[in-house]
Amino acid sequence: MHTMKAAICKRYGGPEQLEITEVPKPVCNDNEIVVRIMATSVNSGDVKLRSLAVRGFQKIIMKIIFGFYKPRRSILGTVFSGIVEETGKKTTRFKKGDRVFGMTGFRFGTYAEYITLNEAGIVTRMPASASFEEAAALPFGWHTAIYFLEKAGIRKYERPNILIYGATGSVGSAAIQVASYYGATVTAVCSSAGRELMEQLKVEKVVYYDRQDFTLLNEKFDIILDAVGHTTKKSCQPLLKKDGSFVTVGGMDMATEKIEHLQLISNLFEKGKCKAVIDKVFPFSEIAAAHRYVDTGKKKGNVVVSICDLPR
Repeated sequence: MHTMKAAICKRYGGPEQLEITEVPKPVCNDNEIVVRIMATSVNSGDVKLRSLAVRGFQKIIMKIIFGFYKPRRSILGTVFSGIVEETGKKTTRFKKGDRVFGMTGFRFGTYAEYITLNEAGIVTRMPASASFEEAAALPFGWHTAIYFLEKAGIRKYERPNILIYGATGSVGSAAIQVASYYGATVTAVCSSAGRELMEQLKVEKVVYYDRQDFTLLNEKFDIILDAVGHTTKKSCQPLLKKDGSFVTVGGMDMATEKIEHLQLISNLFEKGKCKAVIDKVFPFSEIAAAHRYVDTGKKKGNVVVSICDLPR
């Protein structure tokens, strides 16, 4: 039996619950591809599931969905970039050697050297100019940003006025770029530690919440996106236009995965309109340290884990 290395979540808790071990290498079925994973990332959702650090009713729902004492799917991770190593007999979209990236949703499984994917899943070819680390940093933040801004109705405006709270995270930094792509005027809200990133993303209007109360702004917005789940519609209400929309990643609404979003991300990257924001890259052997860093809540953009550091 062929094996691979994977990071197993032994039970809910701290980063120390992640342990790299040998597990069976997945077998390719007729309609599947096997991807040798080169990079993945650690997002807020990964940390939330690993720690089960949610309150009240949400914790009960998550236990019912994912497992009561430990995740039923013990290999976590939802995004990946890698190389197609094998294709099933009935597949037509990919060939061996293709560089691909994508998302696995509630199937998880990307904290591993290999993964099998249905070829009709949320997987497509990487941008040709992207590194594996960049490609792994794109799907979660960009996909989530596109989903919530479209939910808020960004397409119906010609030049929407948008406020993005939590602008330095993986979702927030992507949302700035998505909003700009749609021709929006963007006001970013973050701590003063995010100044350099805001300059890199060319955001002209920034409110640093450790220096100024953003809720006292004398301005009205078409859309307010809480990209970290730390504010409320009630506190933001005075800033919303009469028909304005408030959306947040902090509720139970999960971004629906669409292959169209992934293809849009790839196209925008190739055109230079999409930047992968990477804070740190950890080797796979230090995946617990990567989780520990994300736990601090201080990351800027994405924390990437390079899978290919392990001897093969």
